[in-house]
Amino acid sequence: MAQQAMPVRTPRLGRTFGPEPSTVGAVVLLLPAGDEASLRRPSPMVATASVRSLGRRLVRAGRDEGLAAHVVHYRHRGWNGTEARLARDAEWAADEVVRRYGDVPVCLVGLHMGARAALHAGGHDAVNSVLAIAPWLPEEDAAATPEPVKQLAGRRVLIVHGTNDERVDPELSFRFAARAKKTNPDICRFEVHADRHGLTQYRDEVHALAADFVMGVLFGRAFARPVEDALAAPPPLGLRMPLASGFGAARSRRGG
Repeated sequence: MAQQAMPVRTPRLGRTFGPEPSTVGAVVLLLPAGDEASLRRPSPMVATASVRSLGRRLVRAGRDEGLAAHVVHYRHRGWNGTEARLARDAEWAADEVVRRYGDVPVCLVGLHMGARAALHAGGHDAVNSVLAIAPWLPEEDAAATPEPVKQLAGRRVLIVHGTNDERVDPELSFRFAARAKKTNPDICRFEVHADRHGLTQYRDEVHALAADFVMGVLFGRAFARPVEDALAAPPPLGLRMPLASGFGAARSRRGG
């Protein structure tokens, strides 16, 4: 009896958060967390749940400008070494945005291993910005090739990391940002004091920071003063910017 061929897995974009704008002015691609190594298919429900509140926050903030946000559903859960599968799926998703919407700016927003994928895929021609939240980055090894940074030239990049992250050493994202800053001045990094990997203690502030950054890079809105200062400050100041408790509350009351 002939052995049945395994179906070829392909990445896909989830539905837009909320109604799709009649005219799409920009796109956010949400890249959920993944595993270091796995050939399992991710659960669409779990993937969407991990970024749902952030996706809704961003779409509300950018509704008037025609922001569309999609979750990227990976082929497999794992990064899987040099295959870098999540990064390849992120690049496919950027290609798909161009196919669907044409020449619109794209911001890659990644969590954990998805943040690593966002940083890797940031060099795609359609991408103008990257937001990496609690990025999983490999331990530094003198014998291994360091994480690439040159692809981020010309992009605005924001990294957010909890200082008490129990799963990923936050110093790794600081060192990555310091290397990237040498070739790309438009990178900053915020530290969420005493928060852990999931950034649940200051979730409202993290989401407000994300919305402020994304609206600025995609639609040219004025950044909040801390974001403006972080982008302008030389290292290490702009790479260890503390995220203040209550960030975004005043702008929300003003409707910004």
